[in-house]
Amino acid sequence: MFDIALTAFVSLFVIIDPLGLLPIFIGLTQGADAAHKRKMAFKGVLIGGVILVFFALLGDRFLELLGVGLPAFRIAGGVMLFLIALEMVFDKRAKRRENKAEELKSSEHHEDIAVFPLAIPLISGPGAIATVMLLMSANKENIVAQSAILMVLAGVLLLCLTLFLLADKLERFVGDTITHIISRVLGIVLAALAIQYILDGLKRGLLS
Repeated sequence: MFDIALTAFVSLFVIIDPLGLLPIFIGLTQGADAAHKRKMAFKGVLIGGVILVFFALLGDRFLELLGVGLPAFRIAGGVMLFLIALEMVFDKRAKRRENKAEELKSSEHHEDIAVFPLAIPLISGPGAIATVMLLMSANKENIVAQSAILMVLAGVLLLCLTLFLLADKLERFVGDTITHIISRVLGIVLAALAIQYILDGLKRGLLS
């Protein structure tokens, strides 16, 4: 049981990558107030968690019902992630937020990034969905093992939430200039990751 839990933790931690998501969250919420960031953190992690649990429990049946395979999810997620990466590289998102900063009076007016791209595809992307589905299917007849996997998933998501809630302090610590640099550098990384998602989706789609 410990081996299963350890394997699940390593797999989900690497795929979801809470530490890597932190600077991305800072970049995506640049210019927003603390209340809005907290709202996006809770909402994004909750939605991402619900999606991952759904696919963990019913993923195989759902995809078969729709006639959709994981390669299609990888391609779609890659395209969405690439569009976000372009905005981060060219600093369009940060500039748009700065222009709105003076006129925004409440967090409700801030751009909602909780569903897209935070929950989908950053937290519950094709890789994370595929991982939870593979982990659950490998222990299909073991309810205890599947429960352990779901608990590990909850732990990784809780770590994501904790880091997101600390993002406001970390952003003040690193400063605006460093945040802009991080945002652009990570935009390049995200673009590469997005292209890899697309290539993997195309490769697996052609081989299937």
